[in-house]
Amino acid sequence: MKSNRRDFLRKTSIAGMGLAMTPAWSNPITGNNPYNFGAPLAGAKYMGGFSAPKLETVKCAFIGVGARGSGHAHQIAAIEGTEVVAISDLYQDLAEKSEKVCRENGGGTRHKKIKLYTDGENDWKKMLKKEKPDAVFVCTPWKLHAPMAIEAMKSGAHVFVEVPLALTIQEMWDIVDTSEKTQKHCMMMENVNYGREELLYLNMCRKGVIGELLHGEASYIHELRSQMNEVERGTGSWRTYHYANRDGNLYPTHGLGPVAQYMNLARGEDNFKFLNSYSSPGKGRNLYAAKNFPADHKWNKLDFKGGDINTSIVKTNLGRTIMVQWDETSPRPYSRHNLIQGTKGTLTGFPTRIALEGGVEGGPDSHHEWAEGEQLQRIFEKYEHPLYVRLGELATKMGGHGGMDFIMRYRIIECLRNGLPLDQNVYEGCYWSAVGTLSEASVAQNGAPQEFPDFTRGNWKTTAPLDIVA
Repeated sequence: MKSNRRDFLRKTSIAGMGLAMTPAWSNPITGNNPYNFGAPLAGAKYMGGFSAPKLETVKCAFIGVGARGSGHAHQIAAIEGTEVVAISDLYQDLAEKSEKVCRENGGGTRHKKIKLYTDGENDWKKMLKKEKPDAVFVCTPWKLHAPMAIEAMKSGAHVFVEVPLALTIQEMWDIVDTSEKTQKHCMMMENVNYGREELLYLNMCRKGVIGELLHGEASYIHELRSQMNEVERGTGSWRTYHYANRDGNLYPTHGLGPVAQYMNLARGEDNFKFLNSYSSPGKGRNLYAAKNFPADHKWNKLDFKGGDINTSIVKTNLGRTIMVQWDETSPRPYSRHNLIQGTKGTLTGFPTRIALEGGVEGGPDSHHEWAEGEQLQRIFEKYEHPLYVRLGELATKMGGHGGMDFIMRYRIIECLRNGLPLDQNVYEGCYWSAVGTLSEASVAQNGAPQEFPDFTRGNWKTTAPLDIVA
């Protein structure tokens, strides 16, 4: 049965191909959902709440030190208790630049033996075998995330992967199986969960300030057409093909991650159930290519079929709803939206605004008006997340999307050194990333519902909610 389901997914995976999939309507616990696999591998153990043995010094290696990977390497090198042992990249100049900064950020003494692996597409495999790092950070094109994460865990390392975690349901199950079998962490590095606003709202939700949670809205609205100018090297050189060949929500996790944790999805209370998805026509990138590149340029030979904006609706087991939107094409201001609505009020972002039944202390006395700006001072004083209280000033100084990147990196190292569960487990990374694959299937079927796999095989019901860590 397990083999048959793997074959089904291998044959019907739509990531990068735009093929239709058969909708799954049955209860995932019954095993009839074709997105689900059978029993765990022999010797595997559930990773929800998993704590790895303490590491006094975390030996770190990095695969890819371009736009995102360099930031990870440079800041992690500055965090106490780390040793950067290796860097792998296709481009020697990027690897050498990051090596130099890592040495400087380590005070010139902590990272003395950084080895560089820049000899072709597979040199990262040699790095894993020779250097035996404790933690590997994968910051490469999306299609490489899953194979690199799996190989890193098999080599004995915990692995931390840029978003999305994987592109296909098959890859996500392979990641889950490998993590459970090797007992190694595999965390998708969703940095937005560590933003000040997101941490504040998480704390308020946990304290019941807005009552029972009913609905969320999660977006990634970020006009990035200029990346198409990175033709031979850089993000646009590979990401542009995704926009041309895929139609769905290709980048769901920045908005969805925080909302999912507000709702305790896959953590004891509730879980993802169905998704319906719709895309607008794809116009903007064809127009941009025609305007900015010669007629015979390779971008003008592509048909950008992916809709300029995708809207997906998630339904949870408890009947709650989440609207997830994605648009990297339209000329409009940046927004992650970030809305959570409950029986006693609503919290939302861009800009930060709060409405509570009976009014907000220091702000409007009615839920018919938003409290915003300086009116939120008392809210922040009362509900600021203790993690931000502890690290916010340093994070702001260190930088990285307003400090959220640094808090995430600091927490990764802190958890590894102290033998603590990570703030995001492997299953959350799979659920949040699965929206990409399922949205493509739904769009291809005119919005037909797609049932989420149960990556935890039912164990989410016993998984503790994320703590409000101090």
